[in-house]
Amino acid sequence: MTTATMPTLGRAARWFHALSDETRLEIVQLLSHGERCVCELQDVLDAAQSRLSFHLKTLKDAGLVSDRREGRWVYYALNRGALDGIAEFASAVKPGKHAGSCARACCG
Repeated sequence: MTTATMPTLGRAARWFHALSDETRLEIVQLLSHGERCVCELQDVLDAAQSRLSFHLKTLKDAGLVSDRREGRWVYYALNRGALDGIAEFASAVKPGKHAGSCARACCG
């Protein structure tokens, strides 16, 4: 991955912050099987609506999930592009990978 395609550190920080909670990780895991209605998520997670809304908003604000309204129901789905970005970022920062930061860090 070149520095041109690597996500900004700010974007990566938002992704990792959003994923730093067990409930949000569980939501991501549930959505990995496909789009889910908020009512399904609420039942599976046995979560209060207000708590679930907070977690879904955090994931949505980070760009990890999208939503769509159908009548009175809201459906959530994973943003595959963001998940690909997380995987690319993680791959680029493995030990031995310079991710284009070498000029700033060590090899000037």
